[in-house]
Amino acid sequence: MEEIIKNESEEKKSVSFIEQKVINDLAEGKNGGRMQTRFPPEPNGYLHIGHAKAIAIDFGLAKKYGGQCNLRFDDTNPIKEDTEYIESIENDIKWLGFKWANVYYASDYFQELWDFAVWLIQQGRAYVDEQSAEVIAQQKGTTTSPGTNSPYRDRPIEENLKLFEFMNSGKCEPGTLVLRAKIDMAHPNMLFRDPLIYRVLNIPHIRTGNKWNAYPMYDFTHGQSDYLEGVTHSWCTLEFVEHRPLYDLFVTWMKEWKGETDNIEDNRPRQTEFNKLNLNYTLMSKRNLLALVQNNMVSGWDDPRMPTICGFRRRGYSPESIIKFIDKIGYTKIDALNDMALLESAVRDDLNSRAIRVSAVLDPVKVVITNYPEDQIEQLTAINNPENEADGTHTVEFTRELWIERDDFMKEAEKKFMRLAPGKEVRLKNAYIIKCNEDHPCDEDENGNVTTIYCTYDPDSRSGMPGSNRKIKGKTLHWVSCKHAVEAEVRLYDRLWKVENPRDDMAAIREAKNCDAVTAMKEIINPDSLHIIKKCYIEPYAADMKPLTYLQFQRIGYFTPDTDSTAEKPIFNKTVGLKDTWKK
Repeated sequence: MEEIIKNESEEKKSVSFIEQKVINDLAEGKNGGRMQTRFPPEPNGYLHIGHAKAIAIDFGLAKKYGGQCNLRFDDTNPIKEDTEYIESIENDIKWLGFKWANVYYASDYFQELWDFAVWLIQQGRAYVDEQSAEVIAQQKGTTTSPGTNSPYRDRPIEENLKLFEFMNSGKCEPGTLVLRAKIDMAHPNMLFRDPLIYRVLNIPHIRTGNKWNAYPMYDFTHGQSDYLEGVTHSWCTLEFVEHRPLYDLFVTWMKEWKGETDNIEDNRPRQTEFNKLNLNYTLMSKRNLLALVQNNMVSGWDDPRMPTICGFRRRGYSPESIIKFIDKIGYTKIDALNDMALLESAVRDDLNSRAIRVSAVLDPVKVVITNYPEDQIEQLTAINNPENEADGTHTVEFTRELWIERDDFMKEAEKKFMRLAPGKEVRLKNAYIIKCNEDHPCDEDENGNVTTIYCTYDPDSRSGMPGSNRKIKGKTLHWVSCKHAVEAEVRLYDRLWKVENPRDDMAAIREAKNCDAVTAMKEIINPDSLHIIKKCYIEPYAADMKPLTYLQFQRIGYFTPDTDSTAEKPIFNKTVGLKDTWKK
């Protein structure tokens, strides 16, 4: 441990303020020199990229400093929770490259939390209130004026105990009784004004069934679960800054209940807050993401336009690129709106080193090489990845008739046009130099659309042959053999929202029009966020690729086979272009 601290001390300038706290705590011997964290998602939706930032620090720093990180599901609200979400969360964490030491649930501690609440009642630190939520809220006061005591605040202890038992009986109507901690209704921190710690739901739980009808609130569960698990460092986002004193108070009370009052400050979980990961043109609230799914505004949680981890995975993002992006933006105490272009840049940089290069033609037009033998087929060699020799090579077929991109040809081209045009030469990737005929360059249909381009090739110019070094002004074009190409569907994605900050725009629309969230969403969602090209052509090598394979369609961008893809109908998602298009 001393060696770790020494090494990290030499890197103080490069570590975040959170990591520096870890270094200091270990050096001071806090919690006996242990390092333990937790990632505590609520299983009420799929994880989004904002959660990835928490995952990276919870698991990453625990591993770096010889500790452990547990996965703990905050399953205190059975109304919204489902095993589907539990499974998806586990899959996402694994895909990001992290491993938990143990899996826990807040429900593991329901009995202990209940017993602790009973002790608080016995100590005169909690009471049952039977006022409505609206009345309780009014009695809280304001930030400039104190609250007023509930008329039930001094209810006798025995009566509180009986009512608390009744809250869990299944006979108590939700909303009629709550358990509140008795703290200080004049406290400057509004959260200390007798906060609710238990409420009645009467809903079966996905793990505990009908055993519980009264459930603990988040603020009463979170810190105690950390303490009971032995967590040393509890990290959360900035909105929990005001919750930290309450977190600390409840932990202190629990230590008293346990009789563990020695070294109370040295042996306890410590909460530290950092900024959320916010992206422009992105909405990341699970509530709003669920609304998108339920109202069929996207195809599901894993729609490649969604900011969910499974959505990014399906779109073709690599886990390494997401972690690199998070490392790049870092952890601070100031909320900021990060540029989506920065995330795509990290994805582009990472995929450049790992993507297999293949040819695909998205808007095809036929080229006929008139002086190439009609029945001849050549097997040419293509490098899979110029960034990694170990990825090897594959074979592509070259024939008389080829598909190229329609915008790589112009019948009447200006001098600066460096692609195919009458009398102009281009090189075909891994193949030959071809020249477009001048006397009869192309055929057109009745609407003037080019249907066939006619060229000749230079037999001595094949890549790798002595004559292949001949200099030409034209560019190198990608292509696929008409005879061997596989028809495919390609899905091109744009930003899901038309506005840079959809959360603020939604709020403004709702206030101005007095409408619900879904109505506001429909005003700012981008109707052109998905463009499907039904008939493209790809080389056979790419057609056999499985989902989660990283590909570069040469000269176009990075793609991956979709989960809907089949051998009979290959489907590819565009991950990101070769260049930044967000500024445009």
